[in-house]
Amino acid sequence: MRRTMLLGTTAVLACFALAAPSAAETLRFAYQADVNTLDPHGLNETFSLGFQGNLYEGLIRRAPDLSIEPSLATDWEILEPDRWRFHLREGVTFHDGSPFTADDVVFSAERARAEGSDLGSRLAGVVEVIAVDDLTVDFVTEAPNPILHAEWDTWYIMSRAWSEANDATRPTNVADQSGSYAHMNANGTGPFMIRSREADIRTVAVPNPDWWDTPEHNLTEVVFQPISSDSTRIAALLSGEMDMVYPVPIQDVPRVDSTPGVAALTGPELRTIFLGLDQDRDELLHSSVTGANPFKDRRVRQAMYQAIDMDAIVERIMRGQATPAATMVAPGIQGFPEDLERHPHDPDAAKALLAEAGYADGFSVTLDCPNDRYVNDEAVCQAIVGMLARIGIDVDLLAQTRSLYFGKVLAQAGYDTSFYLLGWTPGSFDSWNALYNLVHSRTEDGAGAFNLGGYANPEIDALTSRILTETDLEARAEMIAEAWQLLHEDVGYIPLHQQALAWGVDDDLELAQRADNIFAWRHVVKK
Repeated sequence: MRRTMLLGTTAVLACFALAAPSAAETLRFAYQADVNTLDPHGLNETFSLGFQGNLYEGLIRRAPDLSIEPSLATDWEILEPDRWRFHLREGVTFHDGSPFTADDVVFSAERARAEGSDLGSRLAGVVEVIAVDDLTVDFVTEAPNPILHAEWDTWYIMSRAWSEANDATRPTNVADQSGSYAHMNANGTGPFMIRSREADIRTVAVPNPDWWDTPEHNLTEVVFQPISSDSTRIAALLSGEMDMVYPVPIQDVPRVDSTPGVAALTGPELRTIFLGLDQDRDELLHSSVTGANPFKDRRVRQAMYQAIDMDAIVERIMRGQATPAATMVAPGIQGFPEDLERHPHDPDAAKALLAEAGYADGFSVTLDCPNDRYVNDEAVCQAIVGMLARIGIDVDLLAQTRSLYFGKVLAQAGYDTSFYLLGWTPGSFDSWNALYNLVHSRTEDGAGAFNLGGYANPEIDALTSRILTETDLEARAEMIAEAWQLLHEDVGYIPLHQQALAWGVDDDLELAQRADNIFAWRHVVKK
């Protein structure tokens, strides 16, 4: 149950078998929260996208080792430096029986980039999507783009006909959960289809009998139940009520491992947890400072950075199951800057920087933090509150469930935050993704969509644009390294740590644990 395979640069802890379907089996699993929406263009968040990926599919998909595989596209070619052609799989149908065609790809590109969508960055740099015929689609880019399709594992294709028939042509707005029929219903081409859904209670899926691929699983039913309480979730695993639960709290890993019949699957995750600060507004929304924004001053940002003792957080809060981060991407992400080191923890230097910036007496600010999204997220935020208090910054912690948190801080809510904790796994496993989504200045065409604090650095913006189109790998690596160095020196963000994966699994279950923390049911076999 605890075999380890190192595949490429990605560590994958896998319990994975290619098995023919056998007896009828139900998979029962629990996560710490419900899926926010079934709308595949509603929220760019790992659990929601991972759940939806069992129902919907993209043109490509990721294998357990995160390598790219054909999915709704069988193959592709670069016709010209700025034109890619994708040949679509013949005979694929949606769950309602309607045929999948190139027109659905064009529609899904339009929908993913429409107002209210959270997935527009998946098609960054694409200027036109053309249905050449029913089974051929061309993507025209504004410049050469060597990683175009690497972003598409979680860009899912919807049926134009179904969306139009159900008034679901616009994406769900995650800020207020308003929007389309697609919020509570799904019609994909994927290996599973929804049988029933009760939000925050229970969702039941069954295999798609007309799926185009050969099933590796032997499941006849998947029952998902959100269980927010850590103790209740673990008890459900240990009692046999659940076959798989995640995450397993760090403190419960030894208990799970020592219990006969179950095991804890642990390994590194390609996610970086960090703090962001509003550097855009002239006056913070949630602070005691009036007429000014202290976060515009690099000295204040560095003071806050150096006040945080990451070694203590890793040891006491994360119980050693995390790695302090010096930048916004994890080891295993293309372009990870191995030589970059964190600014040193130094409360005295932090106090001096605050005084130099004119805040010797400190100030107050609200920290937005989810309490059910990342490993020990609220506990990490509470520790940070205490550490910042020691240098005179009084932090009011607003910890909320992920649905309320994302509904508050994202673009649809007008970036209603002054100071926040967030985690990020680049969907393409390439540094450009993080630079474009988190660091680039916010623009109307979708750049910087998750730059919630409005950080802006023209040099990094220019580098990010060049990185997307550079085909010389050595030159590209140099530009990525320069961008991360500039961000580090500017203290644009406060990186915290890379967290670890921890899934609780029954011994009778075989599955694949991906390093991006996505749970694909198509790889599950019950003995």
